Amino acid sequence: MKYCDLCFVAVVAGMAMAGTSCNDFLDTEPQSTVSPETYFNTADQLGAYVINYYSSYGTNWNADDDSYGGQLPSHGEGSQNYTSMLHDDTGTDNEISGDPGDRFYSGGSFQVPSDGGKWNFGNINSLNFFLQTVEPKVAAGQVTGDRDVIRHYVGEGYFLRALEYFYRLRKLGDFPIVKECLPDDRDVLIEHSRRQPRNVVARFILEDLDSAIVRLTDGAKTGGRSRITRDAAYLLKARVALYEGTFEKYHAGTPFVPDAGAGWPGASKSYNKDFVYDNAAEVEFFLKQALDAAKVVADVHQLAENSFRAKGETNNPPANPYYDMFTAQDPGTYDEVLLYRKYDYALNVGHSLNGYMWKGANRGFTQEFANTFLMTNGLPIYADGSGYAGDAHVNDTKQNRDWRWQLFMKGTDEYVYKGQERKTNKYPVVYNSAYVFSTSTGYIKGKGLTEDITNNELGHDVTAAVIFRAAEAYLVYLEAACELYGDGLDATAWDYWKQLRTRAGIGVDPQVTIAATDLDKEEQASHDLALYSHGQRLTSKVLYNIRRERRAELMSEGFRMDDLVRWRALDQLKGGKYFLHGCRIFGPMQADFPATALKYDQADDTKNNVSSPSDTEGGLNGNAEYLSLFRVSKSNKFYNEGLSWRTAHYLYPIAEAHFTDTSADGKDKATSPIYQNPGWGTDANTSALE
Repeated sequence: MKYCDLCFVAVVAGMAMAGTSCNDFLDTEPQSTVSPETYFNTADQLGAYVINYYSSYGTNWNADDDSYGGQLPSHGEGSQNYTSMLHDDTGTDNEISGDPGDRFYSGGSFQVPSDGGKWNFGNINSLNFFLQTVEPKVAAGQVTGDRDVIRHYVGEGYFLRALEYFYRLRKLGDFPIVKECLPDDRDVLIEHSRRQPRNVVARFILEDLDSAIVRLTDGAKTGGRSRITRDAAYLLKARVALYEGTFEKYHAGTPFVPDAGAGWPGASKSYNKDFVYDNAAEVEFFLKQALDAAKVVADVHQLAENSFRAKGETNNPPANPYYDMFTAQDPGTYDEVLLYRKYDYALNVGHSLNGYMWKGANRGFTQEFANTFLMTNGLPIYADGSGYAGDAHVNDTKQNRDWRWQLFMKGTDEYVYKGQERKTNKYPVVYNSAYVFSTSTGYIKGKGLTEDITNNELGHDVTAAVIFRAAEAYLVYLEAACELYGDGLDATAWDYWKQLRTRAGIGVDPQVTIAATDLDKEEQASHDLALYSHGQRLTSKVLYNIRRERRAELMSEGFRMDDLVRWRALDQLKGGKYFLHGCRIFGPMQADFPATALKYDQADDTKNNVSSPSDTEGGLNGNAEYLSLFRVSKSNKFYNEGLSWRTAHYLYPIAEAHFTDTSADGKDKATSPIYQNPGWGTDANTSALE
């Protein structure tokens, strides 16, 4: 029996996505040649169908979204342009890869689209078609094969529909809940375009995941962890519940939650007149759901071992399971990995992650991110007795530091490829050079950097993508416990935290860090956006250090932007002047560079490759020795203001066409059952109102 697990590729050639309607505003598609009478008759056919929706996400998942946080589609997409974790946190305070995106720009270029956008039902309709067709056939005993396998594949359908809705929850908030294929009837389709309040959508997602959990198995009969399993569904449930619980907590009293008294736009629609919302009750419900689901995973899955052996010291790198988990071609032997995507170049399924990590100069970790990592004794870098070696040279920042920084940030003289000549530089290159890593910040991204140099050929990389891993469950439990119960964490939370810190090589008692934390000094050192929620600085050192732990553990895995949004941690960017920085390039390490390497203060500033050593305005706390990433050339639209923010940008706008398509006469947008997100108008090509 074939289970189609390899590379997330379906075996049914030419099978189209199915739907039952051709109305544009619900993005439905004509029913395909997949006939319920002749198909969906065997377990293999069910498995072949659902696996199409592991990675067939098209434009509503990719670059128009700046690749923020879509773990399954981002890390699971199979194409030769796939760069995975290379971009996932870009544009945040963690790392930079060119333009941070219009969402952070005050100039108003982030606008209401004329059509398309995030309002999309294509995959939802296809999964509804699958579920409503297959469930009756399974109940009637009309699908042949192993019963556990049949139920498992139905469970995958529920998981994937939940994932589709979670994407829309994160990007749009309120959204219509459509659970069945609809007739091609305009009145019916308009009726089903009514947006449901975001907490109702989130509860629906959890219900779908519960439906998945009772059907899914451990994968023993369905391809193991290269396909969705029960524990992956528990982890997704924990992720969704934490996201919604914290979003509603930190956006309470604003139009972003369904509170009519706070200006929720949904209150303007008559179909919501009887809706009642209790913010405190909803927050508690979701956080408890997060706790319970996270504990199921964390209690049975161990973290991969850190052997505390550095990578890059020789051309025969030592084994380190923690590092190697992200570079394996098949990480199925790691208990921590709950879902991964395999590649096989022989099947023309490869990607380009390592090629871009090695050759691309326009990306890297920020100095702000570097400054958040603790020392191995558990102290922040500014604390007395921390032993911090400073940042005069990039490699100094790694001495006696959190091993996540030591392993996953590549220093200037590191080279990890087996059996290859080791070529090094004592300075961070700001241009491409053969066999020398390059970066725009001085701090080179290294998570997922393979030891096989053949993976540096673009489109040939076959290192697996780790999509879900158990460490996230530890972090979810820890954060949910603190949000629910305050600083007095339960024994389970402290235990999970100690396990994460032990793996990172940090002194095991978090109280050491908490006692040494000075939030004023944290802000001075790192300007960490997560110090804030709703424009107010945190007062809990415990909560801040939990956020720090999450930031360090999940570096380069696509969570940072989602975290900043759900924590409402971007309000303080209003007005701009938030600049991001690279290494201390004009300190002692400047002497390491060739005389002509650093170009600044050129008559034509587009020929600069670094900021000016006299630019105190753009400097880190006024210190122009640090590379100021937006101030290399005035042609950079972020040159004057750095990162900025508009309140409306916490959610994406709905395109104008969706309002006209669902209006009574096809013209008057006010008669549509759809309402726009807070702070946006309904006219195309207009910017946020606030």
